Amino acid sequence: MPEALYADTVALLTAWQPPTAEAADALDRTLRLLDDGGPAALTRAHRAGHVTASALVLDATGSRVLLCLHGRFRRWVQLGGHCEPDDRTLAGAALREATEESGITGLWLDPTPIDLDIHQVSCQGGSLHHDVRFAAVAPAGAVERVSAESVELGWFPPDALPEPLAGATAQLVAPALAVFARNGRTGPGPAPAPVTGITR
Repeated sequence: MPEALYADTVALLTAWQPPTAEAADALDRTLRLLDDGGPAALTRAHRAGHVTASALVLDATGSRVLLCLHGRFRRWVQLGGHCEPDDRTLAGAALREATEESGITGLWLDPTPIDLDIHQVSCQGGSLHHDVRFAAVAPAGAVERVSAESVELGWFPPDALPEPLAGATAQLVAPALAVFARNGRTGPGPAPAPVTGITR
C-alpha cells in the first residue's frame, strides 16, 4: 500500500474531531492500529484489523439516500469497501468505492469524515473493519447500476430506511444531511464540484 495513502489517513484522522463518544473511542483504536501496523493496516491482509472507507450517498435534492443490499451478508448498507494500491487518499478510496458500487459518475464527496465505526467482518477468515465514513452527493438525474458486489440498489427517504439494515448505517443519515446543508444544497441542481486532489 503506498506511503501516500498511509500518510493521508494518519493526517486526516489525527485532525478529525469525532462527533460522538463512540466515534472518539473508535478513533483512538484506529490510530493505534495505524501506529502499530503501518501501511499494512490499510490492506485486507492485515488480520488484526484494517482501515476501510465508505460513503453515504444522497441524491441531488437531499431527500433520498442510496443503499445497497450487500451480496455477502444480505443487509442494506452504505457503499464502500477496502482500499486499493492505486488509492492515494482515504476520501479518494471512499469516492472510488461509491462510484464503482453505484455505477454513478460525477459523485461529489466531502473530504471530512462523518463517522468511524469498528465492526467484525468475515474477510480473511475474520477481521475487524475500521470503517471511515464520508458523505457524498449524486448529480441531478443520476441513474444507479448494480455492481457485482450487490444484490440490489435502492433510494430511500432518510426516515424510511429498509430492513434488514446493517448496524451503524442509520446513524450516518443526520451528519450526511448536515454536510448537504452546509454546502447550500436545498433543492434540485448539479452537485457541488468534486474536491480537488481526490483520485478516482
